[in-house]
Amino acid sequence: MGGFIGFIIIGALAGFIAGKLMKGEGFGFWVNLVVGIVGGIFGGFVLRLFGVSSNGGLIWSLLTSVGGAALLLWILSLLKKKK
Repeated sequence: MGGFIGFIIIGALAGFIAGKLMKGEGFGFWVNLVVGIVGGIFGGFVLRLFGVSSNGGLIWSLLTSVGGAALLLWILSLLKKKK
């Protein structure tokens, strides 16, 4: 599933999964979806820092996005606690 629509669907699914994995983060459905989309970009960036290719098909893209989204949710939770 390529293209812009595929990117949105994978990101939205990743945000939902990451929101469920990061219990108690309480950012809500829409924020988790946006974080999933941004997390896909962030996850790919982090993988490239470690020399790992983020091009590996649908499942690899989903795993990369979930990892990036979970990392972003964790960072957001740290920032939320400081306020």
